[in-house]
Amino acid sequence: MLPATGSGPARLVVLVSGSGTNLQALLDACADPAYGAQVVAVGADRDGIEGLARAERLAIPTFVREVSSFETREGWDRAVRDIVMRFDPDLVVLAGFMKLVGDDFLDEFAGRVVNTHPALLPSFPGMHGPADALAHGVKVTGATLFLVDAGVDTGPIVAQTAVPVEPGDTVESLHERIKVAERAMLVDAVGRMARDGFTVEDRKVRFGR
Repeated sequence: MLPATGSGPARLVVLVSGSGTNLQALLDACADPAYGAQVVAVGADRDGIEGLARAERLAIPTFVREVSSFETREGWDRAVRDIVMRFDPDLVVLAGFMKLVGDDFLDEFAGRVVNTHPALLPSFPGMHGPADALAHGVKVTGATLFLVDAGVDTGPIVAQTAVPVEPGDTVESLHERIKVAERAMLVDAVGRMARDGFTVEDRKVRFGR
């Protein structure tokens, strides 16, 4: 459960793997105290990326845990869990994080890990959402924010936003428009989760306490 109203902003730990454009959108939103959240740490699965630099420029703590540094994937998962725990997050945001977190991580942060997907789940899960939507000939696709569970893009849906498929779209042009809509959805939904709290019942996510 996120903090009750008046107990201070919700604490966000954001995990990234690349340029961090979704992270930047959250950082910009958190600059307004009325947003109700603050990014307390940014982690990554590789070093030297712009996502980490964005946090460092604001003096936000960062950390890196590379899978190749661990003998097993389970060991990596526990290491990520342990470092995230140090920052006592109310919500963990996977913002372009290209690794699947495992059971140890999810057991610790159950119901408090969100991720985005560039399609309207449950349609077109996996790594190629925009390409799959385009190949299928849909007229509308979009982006989804969901609570992460042990499956691949199978968790309860927090928010969705629609993006029309235009004549002549390529995978790249469609994906770029989805990214723009995705960032706005992420900022709006995380802010509502932080300010209002949320509950999950029978896979239905509702804002409010």
